[in-house]
Amino acid sequence: MTKRQSRLFFLISTACFSLIFLALTLHSHTRFGELTNVDKMDAQVIAGKDVWHSNNCINCHTLLGEGAYYAPDLTKITQQRGHAYLAAFLANPSKFYSEQRHRRIMPNPELSDKEIDDVIAFLDWVSEIDNQGWPPRPILVSGATFPGTNGTRVTDADTPSQDMPEGAAAGEQLFSEPNIGCSGCHSIAPGVDLAGPSLAGVGERARQTVVDDGYTGSADTAAGYLRESIIAPSAHLVGGDRFSANGTSFMPTNYGKDLDSDQIDALVDYLSTLK
Repeated sequence: MTKRQSRLFFLISTACFSLIFLALTLHSHTRFGELTNVDKMDAQVIAGKDVWHSNNCINCHTLLGEGAYYAPDLTKITQQRGHAYLAAFLANPSKFYSEQRHRRIMPNPELSDKEIDDVIAFLDWVSEIDNQGWPPRPILVSGATFPGTNGTRVTDADTPSQDMPEGAAAGEQLFSEPNIGCSGCHSIAPGVDLAGPSLAGVGERARQTVVDDGYTGSADTAAGYLRESIIAPSAHLVGGDRFSANGTSFMPTNYGKDLDSDQIDALVDYLSTLK
């Protein structure tokens, strides 16, 4: 190839790729409104964004890959935690974690009730942005330093997963799936409470709960109670004000619509093995 040909190749290639880049940029701009649900950016979302910035939350937390990694990524936090939990947590973080036990040092932002509602609305809007699967492995608010968290199986017999029935094994995999988030809130180690109570022995406790006089749900079997706990967590509250407020469980209520019947059955099968 001569110098003239090399020069032409360079110039033509640069022009072609520049045009491609410009076309992709223009295409992205035409979809920003759809991808970010800009029509849902109302006054409350904007007020919540102002609360987020005025309290310098990004100095510790990350949104959409931007921010610090000192504290958990909050891109999908409203899908991993319910509104009731987030409201109670922001009102008093020390109620949920202590620096001595959990190495959590979230300061109390001392927000008003309106500011709390606003920032949750902002985070909810962020969670609905179509980020093309980012982050691929979200940093969950969990107890990664504790046994029985983030998918670590802990049972009395320490039974290998491959020995479990097919349905239960599928449920165990769902339990530790980051996008579902069960293991980000629940440990399966005895006495290790995270955002939700430990599920160690929940299969046996479910059987006892449905025959207890204090049970307020509608299930009449252990499996039915476990299913109810997933799709209607406020039907029967467990753990007092540590895990609920004003008669509402801190567990998100979206699993009934986000998971199909087979997935819920698999989770029930898995939880039933925790005895």
